[in-house]
Amino acid sequence: MKKAQAKVSRKSASMPASTVKPAAAAELHGPRWTFLTNHSHVLILLSRNPSIVLRHVAVQVGITERAVQRIIADLEEAGIIEREKVGRQNQYRIMSKQPLRHAVEAHRTIGDLLKLMEVNSD
Repeated sequence: MKKAQAKVSRKSASMPASTVKPAAAAELHGPRWTFLTNHSHVLILLSRNPSIVLRHVAVQVGITERAVQRIIADLEEAGIIEREKVGRQNQYRIMSKQPLRHAVEAHRTIGDLLKLMEVNSD
């Protein structure tokens, strides 16, 4: 039995992230669960592009823009990122020496996680 594939029209691909439902985005982005959390997905994207627009983060992660805002607030409150307003944009700085939060991986830092997730051009 073939599984139905989600189709994306040009019109829906250019829609603002706030109009993309998380369930629909998840269908487009892959499996039902992943090894990393949405918090780590957001952090990885911020590390790759410190001035990324939250709407773009939401689309790439497959969550709402409001969920991204909550995650950013969590990361700031935990001292993992700092936000600086530059003109009309935010710049995010990662505090790479902060330890990971769960006891299982607390012996590693945010920087260790980000290094592991680096995109290599090899």
